[in-house]
Amino acid sequence: MSDYHSVTTAIPATGLKRATPPAIALAATFVSGTAHGCACGCGVFDVGTGAMFPDGSGGTLYTEVDFMDQNQNWSGTSQAPADNNSGKRIKTQFYTLGGQYMFNRSWGIQVDVPCWDRNFTATGDSGNLVSFQHATLGDIRIRGLYTGFSPDMSTGLTFGVKLPSGDPTYANFDPDTEIGTGSTDLLLGAYHLGKLSTDGAWSYYLRAQWQEPVKSKDTYRPGNEVIGVAGTYYKGWSSAGGNTRVVPLLQMTAAYRGHDGGTTGHPEDSGYTRLIAAPGLEIDVSQIHVFVEAGFAVYNNMSGNQLVAKQLYRINVSCGF
Repeated sequence: MSDYHSVTTAIPATGLKRATPPAIALAATFVSGTAHGCACGCGVFDVGTGAMFPDGSGGTLYTEVDFMDQNQNWSGTSQAPADNNSGKRIKTQFYTLGGQYMFNRSWGIQVDVPCWDRNFTATGDSGNLVSFQHATLGDIRIRGLYTGFSPDMSTGLTFGVKLPSGDPTYANFDPDTEIGTGSTDLLLGAYHLGKLSTDGAWSYYLRAQWQEPVKSKDTYRPGNEVIGVAGTYYKGWSSAGGNTRVVPLLQMTAAYRGHDGGTTGHPEDSGYTRLIAAPGLEIDVSQIHVFVEAGFAVYNNMSGNQLVAKQLYRINVSCGF
């Protein structure tokens, strides 16, 4: 198959602590993937997915479905002719099961187990369009949490590892389109929550995350990623009984990804800078929290030619215990 170039955009979900709404499953990060497929974006998609900002000891279980359609060829800061890229379209559904447990008000753990279902269309060696479908387990992420900086747990650190549990060997995908990168990555993040108004009606959150491959194959090394998120949300509207709440929010995500390496990597067609706006809505009913979100790219600067998704969609359902 001829080479193809694509970029994945992703949103790791992060919930707001119950200091305001019980646990807003904020989409915390839209990030795009690498040239060819998913090395750049899908990894970030999983980083932080379902990560809740904790407000005390106890646990949260969650499930999430995300949809991404990479169907536009992009070069630099503008859309480029589709003929410049033999990759034409990548449609992916991401399914994630996860859990977070706080042992006390300072220490906790989070585990995300993703599965991806991907359809890839490209120009084959004969010049005709060919499509391939692949669904399998993705790269599992395990993180520790530290929230002991202040009594209200409004500031925290996350640290952990991405395991090479996905499949990097599917014959019809290139390395950066595979559902697994084949690398072990270190994850390091931080967040802070605060009030924007004295009456507590408006609040904000800041989040940053760094992902660095530390062990990879000689043939392919995914680029590192840095993501920063700034968001605001309204305290919401509650039902008469107080057990149901609707909370709107808006966030901006800035993402940078470095170039891929290795003998089968494509440094000239990987790496990017992106800015994404994402409005969302959470509905809380007792301990059940349903979050929906749509993200829209407002700025892209892509190296070479890469496929990008202009919109992304997410639904996250979580339950505390």
